Amino acid sequence: MANMSPIYKYLGARDEQIPVLWLAAPLTGFIVQPIIGAMSDRTWCWLGRRRPYFLTGAVLSSLALLLMPNCGTLWMAAGLLWVLDASINVSMEPFRAYVADKLPEEQRARGFAMQSFFIGVGAVVADLLPWALKNWFHVASDTGGSNVIPLNVRIAFYAGAGAFFGAVLWTVVSTRENPPENLTEFRRRQNESRGLGHLLTEVPDALRRMPRTMKRLAVVQFFTWLGLFCMWLHFSNAVPVLFGTNDKDSPVFKAGAEWAGVCYAVRDAVTFLAAFALMAAARRWRRRHIHGLCLALGASGLLAVGFIHGEEHKVWLLLAMGLGGVAWASILSMPYAMLASALPSERMGVYMGIFNFFIVLPEILAALTFGPLVKHSLGGNLVYAVMAGGVFMAIAAILVQRVDEEAPAPEGQRQSEAASLFPEGKSV
Repeated sequence: MANMSPIYKYLGARDEQIPVLWLAAPLTGFIVQPIIGAMSDRTWCWLGRRRPYFLTGAVLSSLALLLMPNCGTLWMAAGLLWVLDASINVSMEPFRAYVADKLPEEQRARGFAMQSFFIGVGAVVADLLPWALKNWFHVASDTGGSNVIPLNVRIAFYAGAGAFFGAVLWTVVSTRENPPENLTEFRRRQNESRGLGHLLTEVPDALRRMPRTMKRLAVVQFFTWLGLFCMWLHFSNAVPVLFGTNDKDSPVFKAGAEWAGVCYAVRDAVTFLAAFALMAAARRWRRRHIHGLCLALGASGLLAVGFIHGEEHKVWLLLAMGLGGVAWASILSMPYAMLASALPSERMGVYMGIFNFFIVLPEILAALTFGPLVKHSLGGNLVYAVMAGGVFMAIAAILVQRVDEEAPAPEGQRQSEAASLFPEGKSV
């Protein structure tokens, strides 16, 4: 995902076109997440409950990753991003419930923390791959012509496809799922709720009954992800601008895009380290205060990008994205921790899917409007677009203080509370 905006640029996209080309990702999440969440709650077959979904998603995702760097046209890359994001949603949405299914109550906190750790490690490797292939293994990064994706980027995608499929296949082969305690009753409810019609009525009914805590968190999520989408859309192409060029054929542009990958790697490294610090902080302070502080740090990092100029000052970009990593760690955990106690357990899957609405709606808004805004209101300067993300994240930091939550539990009760603290985050 960190390489998608540069890929669009290599294939000839103008800066104002890139938000619309990203539109596939939030649209697929909007449709797929609640459906997969509800379906996995009611599935049981020879392969289990969750494993059929993330195995199918892994196969399709890996195929999309293999094809993506060989695109020759913008429409093909945009179509493959659609397939890739839908497949990632199918694969990763059930993992949140899978960890809870497999682990006893007293081990879930460690399980989710370790899951976040490995997500962070994988993201760091992925972010660094194009830069490392060029600088450590001397793989060519020149395009050799217009509308050609560099070799180091192509190899990084191939490695990602192999890692994705291999890791999920290992999970499927090496683990077993526990059947429902009362399988007969589960089968009866499963038969009663079959069909698309039930899904179409379940989601609107859950929306009508949405708890107040979830409603307020939804507004926070909206502004948070509006800020994140500003970063994801434009940071990779804004760094070359800070280096002094917007010419996609310039060596300086390629160096800037590669350095953006290094910045993302630093962000993800900070993320998985901060995840453990957040677990400790949640024992002492209210989660809305922790989340507000983390969002404020992330907002500061994005705003600081506008004050860093020239390749000689590029190390400061690492600090800016490190602050973003603190925010990202909290975004992956604290909203779900605040939400968990407000949701009925029997509808956990569908509500987690609906919660994704308030992630993808701002992404759709950004995809439809940010292109013209960057071109006409921000003078085409992508750096200002990244800074706008900082403004939106600062608004979210203020609004989260309105979210209702229970006071932190006494020391003896915190272990069970921490079990819901670290669910896995949305893929874009």
